[in-house]
Amino acid sequence: MQQEKSIEFTGIEPVIIFGPHDAHLRKIRQEFPQALIGARGNTVTVKGEPGELRLLEQIFREMIFLANQHGEILESDIDAILGLACSPPPPETGAPPPESDTIVSTKDYTVRAKTNGQRKMVLEAKTNDILFAIGPAGTGKTYTAVAIAVAAWKAKKVKRIVLARPAVEAGESLGFLPGDLAQKIDPYLRPLYDALQDMLTAEKLRTLTEQRVIEIVPLAYMRGRTLNNSFIILDEAQNASNKQMKMCLTRLGINSRAIITGDVTQIDLPREVESGLMNARDILQNIPGISFVFLDKSDVVRHKLVRDIINAYEKEEERGQI
Repeated sequence: MQQEKSIEFTGIEPVIIFGPHDAHLRKIRQEFPQALIGARGNTVTVKGEPGELRLLEQIFREMIFLANQHGEILESDIDAILGLACSPPPPETGAPPPESDTIVSTKDYTVRAKTNGQRKMVLEAKTNDILFAIGPAGTGKTYTAVAIAVAAWKAKKVKRIVLARPAVEAGESLGFLPGDLAQKIDPYLRPLYDALQDMLTAEKLRTLTEQRVIEIVPLAYMRGRTLNNSFIILDEAQNASNKQMKMCLTRLGINSRAIITGDVTQIDLPREVESGLMNARDILQNIPGISFVFLDKSDVVRHKLVRDIINAYEKEEERGQI
């Protein structure tokens, strides 16, 4: 039996929701050809079977959320929203209810898992102390890892968050760059700050950084430490050597957890230096408490061209040209 539902939005230009010349609406109608989707002013009216109606309401609510947060909805956003809504659930876990996609919520912002790969990261992080998330650019590895860490801190499961990156381009010493330490390392750690700034207010982030509740450091600065009650994230881990990877993993103290993220197709190490991420992938797979999640191009949530770029490079690699 068909039902009808109206979804209203305020403070948003209709063209943002409907798309230029109703492009967003056309995409949604193509995915739901049996449903009737009408748009007038600041109201969307959908009519269809109950199951379709629930999915369509979820899709439009997500679009309204994105429009309020970012002031725009890109074509790639529509592709990601439709992909998540219409894709089958991970076979291991069954279909989770929509609220289970929420990783961390604040007064102003909610971070949700947008793809099956990101969902799996969230699930595996709940049951393993060390998680490796390996996949190409644009799959949300870093962003999801930071959200998981912030959620654990907000739930008082850990007392601090330590985020690290190898500064390969600066030889890890950073000595020849101008400025003080903060200025030297900022270009390499900026993506981690950017992710945190979406989840914490600027004032809160500044306070937590000053109190060393949140530390963002080059990987080399973790040597010799034991980190208890901490959530450690090592980002861009493909650029850590074997010794650095071992050093990072052995920093874990009592009640600590870690997520290691990286892209094995973007290694910047000298040719004679083996990637610690690739080595860890080979030797740590069967240790209980350590989990590996492999994201792929289906998890890309950036511009739709990112997926095409990944496809093109994969073809070249298969031909042995790269």
